Amino acid sequence: MTNLSEFSSQLADTAEAVAASLVTVHAARPISGSVVGDDLILTVAHVLNGDEVTVSTPDGRHLTASVVGRDPGSDLALLRAGGLSLAPLSPAPAPRVGELLLAVGRPERGPQASLGLLRQSGLERGWLPAGAEPFPGVSGGALVDVCGGLVGVLNAGTPRRGLLAVPAARALKVAELLSQTGRVPRGYLGLATQPVVLPGTGAVGDMQDTPQDGRPPQEDGRSPRGPWDRAWGPEGRGPWGGRGPWGKPGPRGGQGPRGPWDREGGDPRSAGRGRGRDEDGRAGGWGRGPRWPEGTRLGLTAVQVETGSPAAQAGLKVGDILLSLDGEGVRHPRELLERVQSRAGDTLTARILRGGEEQDVALTVGER
Repeated sequence: MTNLSEFSSQLADTAEAVAASLVTVHAARPISGSVVGDDLILTVAHVLNGDEVTVSTPDGRHLTASVVGRDPGSDLALLRAGGLSLAPLSPAPAPRVGELLLAVGRPERGPQASLGLLRQSGLERGWLPAGAEPFPGVSGGALVDVCGGLVGVLNAGTPRRGLLAVPAARALKVAELLSQTGRVPRGYLGLATQPVVLPGTGAVGDMQDTPQDGRPPQEDGRSPRGPWDRAWGPEGRGPWGGRGPWGKPGPRGGQGPRGPWDREGGDPRSAGRGRGRDEDGRAGGWGRGPRWPEGTRLGLTAVQVETGSPAAQAGLKVGDILLSLDGEGVRHPRELLERVQSRAGDTLTARILRGGEEQDVALTVGER
């Protein structure tokens, strides 16, 4: 019991120490901000409406902070508050599976914390699952290890459910770029792709009858169903219901959720399939259509490689199938875009399938 009490006391001490480097950001709704440098604060961008915002410090001061820049790719914004005089958080080593983590925020009512457990290795579309319960105002707060080292900057307003964090290394890089230039270069590969079901993985139907984009035909031979929504629809609607894949309006007829480019959220009659609302009031959520049979592998087949692009320089060719980036699978072109748009200049390990054999390719993300 003594050891447990000591451990509990240590967690409380850690939460208190971390909270001393957090501020309250009075945005569209009160959120948290993590101090990462002299007068510099990282917070989430999606609730900041103007170029200035008021922040409250742990000692009760109210300061005006200017928005230095925003990064849509990570949903982070960098604030500068003159005279802040708070110690910045220090990055921690990469956490291991099974490690306890603390989600610490400073909403209006004062410091709050939630205990989590890192349940898996790797990232989910560039995000680190916090393994902790979200609470109002946690976004912009700090995900830390039991010693108080910064593991990530929290965000409860992502398209995916649950409390996630931008990994500390990426968050601090974003802060550095924003402080220097006010922007984060947008990454690109110069690669056009479409989803494909990999042969021999238990996909529905005969692979020879499967369209190249990986959508198995229905039993009645009509419009195919895909993994990202319920149906493509008899009237030629796109895979996200009433809007086609390029965002052009289609016949809704009261059916189908809105797509990932529609910021207004999902049709309430399509519960569980469209984009809902999260704790921070932000539309989010990938379509939740029927699952592929267990064992099915999806990849992205290259249908076009731009001449002179990063993809071409890495040796990628039309017909190559992209399986993963840095060990994390990619199943949709939109997901690929999200994964690379904030990684300009980074070199990723791309696993591809070419001629029936898997191989790793070093792929440096370009900038534009």
